Amino acid sequence: MHFAELDLDKSLLNSIDKLGFEKPTSIQQLAIPAAMEGRDILASSPTGTGKTAAFLLGAMQYLIDFPRKNPGFARVLIMTPTRELAYQIHDQAVALANQSHLKIGVVTGGINYGTHKEIFEKNNDILIATPGRLMDYLEGENFHAEDVEVLILDEADRMLDMGFRKEMLRICDEAKNRKQCFLFSATLEGDSVELFADRILKDPALLEATPSRKEKGKIHQWVHLADSRNHKVKLLTNILKSEDVTKAIVFVKTRERLEQLVGELYSQEIKTTWLRGEMKQDKRLSALRSFESGRTNVLIATDVAARGIDVADISHVINFDMPRTADVYVHRIGRTGRAGKKGTAISFIEAHEVEMLAKVERYTEQKLKRRVIEGLEPKHKEAKLPAKKKKDPVKMKAKKKAKKKAKKK
Repeated sequence: MHFAELDLDKSLLNSIDKLGFEKPTSIQQLAIPAAMEGRDILASSPTGTGKTAAFLLGAMQYLIDFPRKNPGFARVLIMTPTRELAYQIHDQAVALANQSHLKIGVVTGGINYGTHKEIFEKNNDILIATPGRLMDYLEGENFHAEDVEVLILDEADRMLDMGFRKEMLRICDEAKNRKQCFLFSATLEGDSVELFADRILKDPALLEATPSRKEKGKIHQWVHLADSRNHKVKLLTNILKSEDVTKAIVFVKTRERLEQLVGELYSQEIKTTWLRGEMKQDKRLSALRSFESGRTNVLIATDVAARGIDVADISHVINFDMPRTADVYVHRIGRTGRAGKKGTAISFIEAHEVEMLAKVERYTEQKLKRRVIEGLEPKHKEAKLPAKKKKDPVKMKAKKKAKKKAKKK
């Protein structure tokens, strides 16, 4: 299938050609026609499979088919969990609307309130916003959602996980005149997304995209056993100096470990940029621009700081420290091997991280290969998993009795 077969406006097709998009991805083939039929949408699609263009093109076609009659606030409202993701959606929206009359604004936290004044005073067609800052403007009556005709909740699962349920429901209530609502999520597993969708969507088209091999890409994963933190630094330095590493994200546990690692890499003449918690928004954007443009090809980040990063052509994801949960591991490595390209995910494992490695292997249902670098081999064998504690039958009986007593009361 080609984009021309989707009955999109010529201005959108021209922008698509200019961006170099060849054929619509699985989620685009499903979502764009459903949007153009006027349906609500409940969709799941992995990151890196073109879901942003899927909801943007559907919404933009609606705005072109039904032009604005009266001045007012945004007709399409896109809510997204993080600032970085909001700006990435904004950039793609601007690129797709390049040859149309559509006006696009973005509102997030971390920016001076006065900066957004112009966005609300002019006729905006599409507004992309994070929940917290949008709520501030709703409470202050600087923004009204009565004009919203298409409401889009992107990465709804993450917004719910981050505790934005109350804000999401409030904005859904405020946008009571909407004609369509799209809810996009990385997965529809679990009750939270489905229960939320039941509350806000009307007879939605249920779209679960199965990406083709070309869309999925391939992530090669392996492990290096490490004797100590210092050993990890040596392994990392060796890998980052390899010609194979064109753009890498290195994950660490804490801000303190991040700062220490940045200094150590600089001493080895490896330039880095970094993202850590509580960074000012202008500094965050500057760091991301440096990384995206290739001025620096190594980004060091904590999990909290890395939320919403969607940078193209990441060749390597390196877990200097293992994450606290297995699903975060999957989320980390998903930043490479995107849009059909190959990627590499490498984890450094000290003795205390063997238990987390076992959880990751169970979660992903695969055994990760152990590799060594000549001259940097570990001196110790892989640590054994701690033995599971046997349950004390006497204590178990006591607990059962206590539960029965509590029920009777």
